[in-house]
Amino acid sequence: MAYRTIIFDFDGTLADTLEESRRIYNLLAADYSLREVLAEELPQLRNFSLLELLDHLGIPKRRVPTLLSRGTSMMRANISRLPLISGIGAILPEMRARVKSFGVLTSNAEENVDLFLKAHGLREHFDFISSTSRLTGKSGHLRAIRKTFSLHAEEMLYVGDEIRDIKASKKAGIDMAAVTWGFNSAESLAAETPAHIIHSPEELLALVPVA
Repeated sequence: MAYRTIIFDFDGTLADTLEESRRIYNLLAADYSLREVLAEELPQLRNFSLLELLDHLGIPKRRVPTLLSRGTSMMRANISRLPLISGIGAILPEMRARVKSFGVLTSNAEENVDLFLKAHGLREHFDFISSTSRLTGKSGHLRAIRKTFSLHAEEMLYVGDEIRDIKASKKAGIDMAAVTWGFNSAESLAAETPAHIIHSPEELLALVPVA
């Protein structure tokens, strides 16, 4: 059965927010006695799962909701100026034309996503933006989207860039397209056996052929 609803992660999948996220995290780190992340550390960190990353940085799980909330609020000031992932803007309109609905499911703030998509002239292509305040809370949202749109699980595709996105998709029983241009490395994504490994936006478009 062909994919009818495509749901995208935001950070690292549609928006190139990695360096901005590192900058904001380092600003917050001083407030919570956490160590900063250096740019040269990023290649190593790309191989870590979420729990491994929190452990490596010494971030208590109880701090995550506060850091996430403050971080997304701080990102709002610059969100409209952040770049799209290279090549993604060119394929989204054509991809949208081939499916029934487009959405975003993110741990970033809905307002941030809305501002970003409008700034890049892409908001009209998306039917919904859904946000979860928990870094590991996407599986329930994916199941809720399936019910809202009365879809079969095999009609849905989640597109993301992290190991946690793969785990959430599997828990929700839907296919996952793991893109290698975001946070986690191609090797770490492949180890989690997603339905698709995607190396370029053009490969992503190929997942929804013209009917």
